[in-house]
This record gives sequence, C-alpha cells and structure tokens, in this order.
Amino acid sequence: MDLYEHSLNQPVFRRLCGGNQDEEEMESCVEIAPIPGAPDAFALRDGKKPDAGTLRFTGAELRAAGVTTI
Repeated sequence: MDLYEHSLNQPVFRRLCGGNQDEEEMESCVEIAPIPGAPDAFALRDGKKPDAGTLRFTGAELRAAGVTTI
C-alpha cells in the first residue's frame, strides 16, 4: 500500500517529545497523526518546523523503531 496516495486533508497532529533536553524549547519533538483511510498508518512531521513536510509510516514500522505511544 502506498501511504502517499492517501490525502491528509486536515489531520489532527499530536506532539511526541523525546525529553532529551532540560529546556522545553530545545526538546526534540515530532508530531503524529493517523492517515485517514489507511488503517494503522501515520504521518509524522517535525514539531518545530511543521511546514517542512510529512513522512508516512505504518504502525508496524513505527513500533519497530521504538515508538510505543501511537
């Protein structure tokens, strides 16, 4: 399945942060949203530069990479 064939329209992103810095503005964060019409698939974008574009992953790919809060 090509996840880029699905339109995101107006996805509802939520923020996931790594907590690797003491100061909030230096914290590494991504934003994640489910892809409509694609079960167990998600769009990710940079939390500090959301207009830079999105990457898309299956839930299995994210879990294999250690993302457990999807």
